[in-house]
Amino acid sequence: MAPVAVFLVLHDIDRLPALLEAWSAAGIPGATVLESAGMHYLRTSRYRDDLPLIPSMDALLRGTADSNRTCFAIIEEDDLEALIAATEQALGPLDEPNTGILFVLPVLRVVGLVKWAQK
Repeated sequence: MAPVAVFLVLHDIDRLPALLEAWSAAGIPGATVLESAGMHYLRTSRYRDDLPLIPSMDALLRGTADSNRTCFAIIEEDDLEALIAATEQALGPLDEPNTGILFVLPVLRVVGLVKWAQK
């Protein structure tokens, strides 16, 4: 089977440790996590991308409190259903509000990853 890229936009960042533990238990060898913010948040908040040179700790914490996390991993397509099941076990059904959005894209080529068999 071919590799796929799985992306999950996680709404409740407090659930991130449980999600990563579930992915690891499902045999996913690694993932990348990025801070992200949705359009609704950016349009309705006082979000600033022009932080001062020396921002206060309060300003930094306030700026990330309502953000999301976008997690992604490149996995074998054979592992996809296990990853989705593990995700929903950690977060609850993804069709419920404020859990997350998961999508999958085909990967044509991967360079720089350890061979799949060495998981």
